Amino acid sequence: MANLTAKELSSMNDLLDGEEQLVKKFQMLANSTNDQELKQTFSSISQKHQQHFDAIYAKLK
Repeated sequence: MANLTAKELSSMNDLLDGEEQLVKKFQMLANSTNDQELKQTFSSISQKHQQHFDAIYAKLK
């Protein structure tokens, strides 16, 4: 990967932080509901955000 400027690196870090928060938030929601359909939906959304996090992180390697 090409060298990133400090501003670009900061933006990538902000994206990672946001995705991490979304993973945790939707996992918390999945764990806090008894409705199986909602639990599955929240878990699926959490997994999507984990994939986003992983993809962004991979670009930084």
